[in-house]
Amino acid sequence: MEITLTTPALLFPAISLLLVAYTNRFNTISARIRALYSQYKQDPDDILVGQIESLRKRVYLIRNMQAFGVASLFSCVLCLFILFAGKLLAGKIIFSLSLILMMISLGLSFREILISVQALNIELSGMQKEDGRSRG
Repeated sequence: MEITLTTPALLFPAISLLLVAYTNRFNTISARIRALYSQYKQDPDDILVGQIESLRKRVYLIRNMQAFGVASLFSCVLCLFILFAGKLLAGKIIFSLSLILMMISLGLSFREILISVQALNIELSGMQKEDGRSRG
């Protein structure tokens, strides 16, 4: 396979968009945690504890998603320098590393999505409990 300076540059827009999406997720979740914590201080509830725990896991996952995404971008930039220096084999290895780092970031993103679905199920179970109490 032939690799040129433009090959690693192809990942820049994808990585940048992913990092923006990850940051938006982080900001949304951190605001939700603050709101739930305020609500919990006023009225402690097991459902709120479950939601906060789920959000805590998601925040850690997002931090790791961002770290691997940044490492992937860093590897791409390093790859460009290596290729510019004419080291084709080293450039291929570093580019492969950047792809692996991106795959790890995407895998963590998938895991975070699965946890968010669980969090929604917790919230919906709380709604069902409230609905059952109002009917009973």
